[in-house]
Amino acid sequence: MKIDTLLSPQELPALAHRELSGTACVVFDILRATSTFVTALHHGAEAIIPVSEIAEAVALRQQQSDVLLAGERDGVRIRAAQSGGVDFDFGNSPREFTPDKVRGKTIVSTTTNGTRALRACGDAKMILAGSFLNLSATAKFLTKLQPEEVLLVCAGTGEGVALEDVLAAGALAELLADEQSDSTQVARQSFLRSKLDLAAAIASSTNGRRLFGIPELRADVAFCSQRDVFNLIALMDAGGSLRRM
Repeated sequence: MKIDTLLSPQELPALAHRELSGTACVVFDILRATSTFVTALHHGAEAIIPVSEIAEAVALRQQQSDVLLAGERDGVRIRAAQSGGVDFDFGNSPREFTPDKVRGKTIVSTTTNGTRALRACGDAKMILAGSFLNLSATAKFLTKLQPEEVLLVCAGTGEGVALEDVLAAGALAELLADEQSDSTQVARQSFLRSKLDLAAAIASSTNGRRLFGIPELRADVAFCSQRDVFNLIALMDAGGSLRRM
């Protein structure tokens, strides 16, 4: 397998012109979208539908009244004032998505970067939501599948690089250890320098520090830093929904 990495969301628009028919994209938004999606699927959610904009999520609720809405802007749950008066059921904290709330449910989610990154990979052969929480399961799946190319996509923060996403991409690259691009080696070396105290490295990131500044979200940082808690693959189906494998 060839392993390439997009380190910044500024690289996402170029995916529209890239040949992805043999590519498996793994999207990382460690703090917190992909960590949250993996958690929700582990706790029994039927599907996660990632959308780019608040209006898209609201429109899906209007079409399907039983779907749950989740999302954030600037890290905080979307409020009715931002969504035309529609209350969102969840923010973007993985700790909100407990089995009693999500089992058997379809959840529509919109986040600042993560859901947009997933949507940008739409032409790929397959799209996976990756996190530290399901890292080894994802690596084993890709190793067995042996796609022509694996593209590690770091969702980032705003238009910039997010350290925690780069570390996760590097951790997966370390497990795959195939032919790696320079950008993949950047991510891998970043992970190797931080692996002995990964939680501290993630906590020191811009997003980690921001979440620590919000008392009710502080615990998300440690939660999302856990490795291999869930043995599942989060795979996007042909209809654009993430489902558990």
